[in-house]
Amino acid sequence: MAEHREFGYRRLHSLLGVVPIGIFLVQHLVINHFAVYGEESFNAAAGVMHDLPFRLLLEIVVIYIPILFHAILGVYIVFTARNNVSKYGYFRNWMFKLQRYTGVITLVFIAWHVFETRVQIGLGNADLDYSLMEGILTNPFMFWFYVIGVLSAVFHFANGLWSFLVTWGFTQSPKSQQIATYATILVFLGVSYIGIRSLITFAYGV
Repeated sequence: MAEHREFGYRRLHSLLGVVPIGIFLVQHLVINHFAVYGEESFNAAAGVMHDLPFRLLLEIVVIYIPILFHAILGVYIVFTARNNVSKYGYFRNWMFKLQRYTGVITLVFIAWHVFETRVQIGLGNADLDYSLMEGILTNPFMFWFYVIGVLSAVFHFANGLWSFLVTWGFTQSPKSQQIATYATILVFLGVSYIGIRSLITFAYGV
């Protein structure tokens, strides 16, 4: 019974990593990418998200609770899971290791990002707009912190997408898993470009 319960938790952990957390990550980075087209474009896109009806409720139910559950179970997996060389081989075990490391980095990054762009704003009079992100990312230390955080989050999502496809039975054969590997590499490269490109714009105005 305990094994079945843990299996169910892990399936839910995998599902939440893709829906809704992964979808939110991509959507969030796409909104940020509007900065490339100018300050007004970013502020308009961010304003649409800010003015959504029941925004706080949606954030709690669709974002914060899933992330909290995913993070807590993820930390448990980090300290209890072991590599399976005989089943997946050298490359996949390295991906598994990186999945754990990037999960911890992403958790720290998200906690700081939420504090910096939500909590501090709530305590002060600042607006979540282009000038706020520009002020944060013109600091070289914060720029590289965000670069590492974004790359870790995107890798964690893309590699987690591969695990999701296996866990939920979509890719069972070695060939289908190999195709999924190539597809998720493309996802990582594409989404990383979107995220890093907007960071460069905020930091350097280009």
